[in-house]
Order: sequence, then C-alpha cells, then structure tokens
Amino acid sequence: MRVLVTSSRNTFALDIIRKLGSLGHAVVACDTYGGAIGNHSKFVEAHEVTASPRYDTDGFIRDIRRIVEAHRIDLIIPAFEEAFYLSARTADLPERVSLFAGAFNSLAQLHDKASFQRIVERSGVPIPETVVATDHATLAEAAERFGQYFARAAFSRGGVALLTNTGPLAGRMTLEECVPTPDQPWIVQPFVDGPMVCTYSVVVRGRITAHCTYRAPEQWASSTGIAFLAVDSADTLAYSQRIISEVDPDFTGQLSFDFVDHGDELYAIECNPRPTNGVILLEADEFARALTGDVAEPVVVAPGEQRQISLAVLADAFTEPISHLKTTLHDLLKVRDISAGWNDAMAMLWSPATLVHGARLGAAEHVALLSALGDDIVWNGEPIAGMSDADLATLDAIHEQRERA
Repeated sequence: MRVLVTSSRNTFALDIIRKLGSLGHAVVACDTYGGAIGNHSKFVEAHEVTASPRYDTDGFIRDIRRIVEAHRIDLIIPAFEEAFYLSARTADLPERVSLFAGAFNSLAQLHDKASFQRIVERSGVPIPETVVATDHATLAEAAERFGQYFARAAFSRGGVALLTNTGPLAGRMTLEECVPTPDQPWIVQPFVDGPMVCTYSVVVRGRITAHCTYRAPEQWASSTGIAFLAVDSADTLAYSQRIISEVDPDFTGQLSFDFVDHGDELYAIECNPRPTNGVILLEADEFARALTGDVAEPVVVAPGEQRQISLAVLADAFTEPISHLKTTLHDLLKVRDISAGWNDAMAMLWSPATLVHGARLGAAEHVALLSALGDDIVWNGEPIAGMSDADLATLDAIHEQRERA
C-alpha cells in the first residue's frame, strides 16, 4: 500500500508514518512547511510541501493531486483538520486514491460542539447541560446561572479558547475576552469535576476496529497532553460506538472523543474528528489491520500502557513549580518515549522547526503560539472554497440549529 500522511508536523502523524513504514508500506509525508517532523522520518519514501488548506484551499488540493499522481498514492490519511478540506473536495481528488476520513456532513456535525451535543443526546450518551451562546449576554447569563462553569468556542481544539472559574485553567480568560457570534458561538456547561478521559478510534464502515482510552498525566500549560496512560476502555468503547452509529452508520476514518470521569458517570464533552496521541499506544500491526477492517473484534489497548513526548516533558519542567520536579524526573526515567525502539532520532530533532513555524504564523495572524501551531491547517466552520451545494447546505443547517438553540 502506498500512503500519504498529511499534516506531518504532529507527533501522532509521525507515529502513523513509523507504524506503516516499519511494516513495509510506502509512506509519503507532507505539510505546509518542510521542517515538519514527520517529513524527516527514516520511514518516509519522500516528503512534500503543500499550500495551506485553510488559506489557499485550491492550491492545497492541486498540491495533493500532484503528490497522489507523482507517488502513485493509494490512501490519504489526514492527521489534522485538513481532513475537512479534503473531504469537502473529494470530487477533485484523483479517482485512484481513497481518503481515510468521514463524509464532510459527518465531520462538520462532530466538530461543531453545538451539533455534537445534539448527536450525543440522541445517542443516549450522558452529556452535561449545554447552553449555546451566540452573543455575550447569553454567555454571561449561563455562567452566572451555573455558578461553576466551563465554556469554550464551538470551533476550538488543543485547550485553546477556554473560559472557566474552576480548576487549573480558572482565570486564563475573562468573560470580557470572549466574543460569541452566530457564526462562532461558544458552548457553556456546568463545571464537571473529575479527570479528563480521552479516546482514539479507528472506524471502518461504521464499526470501531481499534480503540484506546487514555489520560494525560502530564500536560503542557494544563491543556495539551504530553504524556499518555492507557486506562479501561469498557465504557468509552460502547459510548463511542453509539455516537458513531448515530451520526453515520457507514463512517470510515479516525475519531477522538473527550469525556470527564465524574466517578459515578462518564460525560461526553467533545469530539476531535481526526487522530490524536492515543494512536501512539497502539502497536504497528494492530493499527495497520484496523485500517483495513481486518479484525473480528475491536483491538483495544490494555490499561497501563504508557508513552510520553520526553522533550516536551523536559521543557514543561522548567515552567512548573519545583514540587512538580519529582513527577517529571520519574516520568523521564520510567515512561517510554514515543521514539523509543524506532531508531528514528532525526525526526524529533526537527521539533523546533514547528515552534518557529508557529511563531511566524502567530506574528502574521496576531494569535498566541499555542493557537498558531495549527493555524494554517484548522477549520472553524467557514464555507470551503469549491465545496458542493450539499455540504454548503450542511453548514446552513448547523447554523439554523444554533439559532433555534
């Protein structure tokens, strides 16, 4: 199989590249800049640079077509939100290639946190009471009514654009800094106490073929995970399958859900319709078989498996209080790094290039570094150049549902 992995800047993209390349598949990596870590893995046959899917969608699709034809690609595996642009423009991709991502209609509903809430309710999976705020007054009223609250932009990811008055992120943003609009609403929920539980699933024709449930005991800036510990998957596997069946019984692609473990209940919080670091906890052959659907039962990662991004854990140690040092030293000595066993050290040495790329984007777009790291590959609900009338109708329907909410 000849595979193209896009957005190769991500650690989980690098992991996918390593898994498939180590099994003998021909892998090509691409991103919007040459220094992406996955581009420099020894497991890639070639690497390419593309236009930004967000800022030059037509150019991006032209580049993907060129790469597919030049390298005779059979399968495209998106590793971030370029999945939306590829899905919306599948008609413009070469006929020879398959896209491992859901239909745009499904991806959009899962990504928009307001429509995701309705999908979860229909599936019967627990979810906190949710207010969709399309103006500042509604946001403030919901926050006051809940007392302890948690709010975030309907289109957000990676612990960015979060508003709460409870927990470690309290006070990172103020109510005055939040500007909900009908096109860019915010979601407000009562604060649910408990640890965040994340999942990663490979889905083929509506059936989960591989699944991992994990926690992030180490986080960068209390938001983005940099260490990962697999936990029991019994409840999250069942809940994830119910949500998938509700949104699209024929869904194929990668999905990641976040839950809060409240002790006596597991509450669904949001969906990232793309891979996340949970894929790192799967073995290479398990991931490859899951992609084809060649498993009788879902491959489930056993509790206790651990991985970490050691460079990030070390960097985080310099920003945390001294009391955090003991835990950091334990993790650095005892927890397996994501690169362990691959003999592929050159790839991660390119990590600073991602920070430089993010800093340049941040300066150009006047956004913070954490937001800027993916600024040129995200999708925030806007119409996509060249998308079909049916997909435009999907966006209109999501917008109308927000207004009714």
